[in-house]
Amino acid sequence: MAPTTVRKAPYKDFLQPALHRRFTSTATVLLLVSYLLAVVLDSWKSYFWSWFPIGPVGVRTLFIFTCGLAIVVLRIANYHVGLRTTGPGFQTLRNTITQLQTYETLFWYGFSSLLFSHVFLWAMPKAANLSWITYFSGDRARLNERPLFLLAYMVSCAITQTFNHYRKDTDRLVLASSKGKNEKQPDALKLLITAVPATFGASLSGAASTLPVALVLYYTILRSFIWGWALMFLRIFYNLPKTNMLPPSWPSDLWLLFRCIEAGTFVHLIWNIGNFAFSKFMVKEPLKNGKPLTSESKDPNGSLLNGLKSKKLSIKAFAMWELAIISQGFETRRQAIYEDIDRKDGPMWSQVYAICMEVVKSIETRIDTYGKAPDAPPAAPAPEPKQRVSAPLRDDPIFNSRGASKTMLSEVEKRLGQAALSPGESPMSNLSPIAKKTWKEAKDRVLTKEQQELVAPDHIKSQFEHWTLQMMEVDTVAALFQQDFRTQFAAAVLGTPYAEPTLCINAINVLHHLSVHSLAEDQFGNVHRDVPSIIRTFTSVIKKLEAFRLQFPLHWTDVSGKRISPEVEEVVEALKTALQQVLAKFEPYSSDLRLTLTDIRLAKEASATSKKSEMAEVAR
Repeated sequence: MAPTTVRKAPYKDFLQPALHRRFTSTATVLLLVSYLLAVVLDSWKSYFWSWFPIGPVGVRTLFIFTCGLAIVVLRIANYHVGLRTTGPGFQTLRNTITQLQTYETLFWYGFSSLLFSHVFLWAMPKAANLSWITYFSGDRARLNERPLFLLAYMVSCAITQTFNHYRKDTDRLVLASSKGKNEKQPDALKLLITAVPATFGASLSGAASTLPVALVLYYTILRSFIWGWALMFLRIFYNLPKTNMLPPSWPSDLWLLFRCIEAGTFVHLIWNIGNFAFSKFMVKEPLKNGKPLTSESKDPNGSLLNGLKSKKLSIKAFAMWELAIISQGFETRRQAIYEDIDRKDGPMWSQVYAICMEVVKSIETRIDTYGKAPDAPPAAPAPEPKQRVSAPLRDDPIFNSRGASKTMLSEVEKRLGQAALSPGESPMSNLSPIAKKTWKEAKDRVLTKEQQELVAPDHIKSQFEHWTLQMMEVDTVAALFQQDFRTQFAAAVLGTPYAEPTLCINAINVLHHLSVHSLAEDQFGNVHRDVPSIIRTFTSVIKKLEAFRLQFPLHWTDVSGKRISPEVEEVVEALKTALQQVLAKFEPYSSDLRLTLTDIRLAKEASATSKKSEMAEVAR
């Protein structure tokens, strides 16, 4: 019989169940918030039925829960890791508008807001005057425009929330770096409870800021459209007037605007709590019952390698995070890495070393290639010219043209044409002396010296630059056009379209801790052969990063002028800490490792730079 082979389970088979459990935690929080909102919306005519979950409150809770669940499902489909580095806000907005994903987001926010608006209208008392049909004298039914305006307001909430969703990059999951076995992450539920007051304030602010958008949108575009369709639908059930004439008065009185803000605050609260809970629960450590996720695999190292080699950034980042946790706090799993030498593609350590070094060296590669044009593809061989069998056609003018007389007017016209074809050159610099003299005399007759200074090109240019820089201090304008140092530098160092610093930090921690622990745990001595390469690579990357940071150009729209990028700073700090500890452990064996005195000196210089001196250089 052929020997049975152990199936190597993919890493995602262990990651996805963990993410599903975290999704369940998010849904549980949403269900609790939905129940509380359902109780708040009740009229409280009956003390018992106003809170008892099996009844009207329970039905209302399910509908409100559906509003939040739609957004959480949307987040599952679109989440990503890493800082978005695709360019300034306007460029991102232009790219976002052309993507189908944007309209899917708008659809689900619209579905959520419209569903909640019907729940809100159902819960309102008659005194609020938000019923669809009103009766005047003679018991004649009339369509009530007030709920129509409320619906338009809720649609506006969906539009503004979609805009803020992409402006704030809500789909991003902020991963953490490994902190060791004894240092635990803060509890996600406690963070959520602490953030409730701030979330409520943000929800109220979002509801109030949507009100002007709703007023403009309703009275300029939607009013006649919604009124006509509502009449057409409700005429089936009620005896309504045959005419579609709009009411002479506007429905948006002070009480209706208050109800709109109330409904908007509640729906924003559902969205914000759902997004916050999802972002916090989904980035918990890749552990299950205090053990790494792959501990239940028949081949833990193989499953972990599968995740490290994944093409999807999120899976690779979680796998690297788990490996970093293993390298720091799980001795049994560390020894399994050292002792796994019979793998098909090479020993486990060799594969881990190659993957982590590739991540670290990619920083160096991006720095070296920054600003350089990509290599052009090889040019195709030029076809051999065919031999002519006759003389080429003549391209001389048919009629002889007369030479133009060189008057001052023709000279000016010629120079203006050259200026149009040669941007950057001043038209006056190429005029003849006669034209310059005539222009100066005319200018002196018409304008005073003060007026001439005001219309001088240098003065106009400086004023325009001053106004532009002032506009860049406005948050809304800066969000659209500013190219800040943080994003641009992170893109150059960590890559695009998303820069995930924890992937690099955890790769550095893996090399660091596996190297240090190998002195006591590596029985085969495979790790020490790669330690010199680790030390030299860390030294080189640190020096290049610090030099590149000082040379990296500041864009003129970045009015702060600060050369600070927190994502890259974290990577530099991890490199220095790792280099210090690896060097401290292996310096006594430098001669055996073939580390020269120059290697040790350069490594100490790279890792010994104090943080204060770094920040002083950055602030220059």
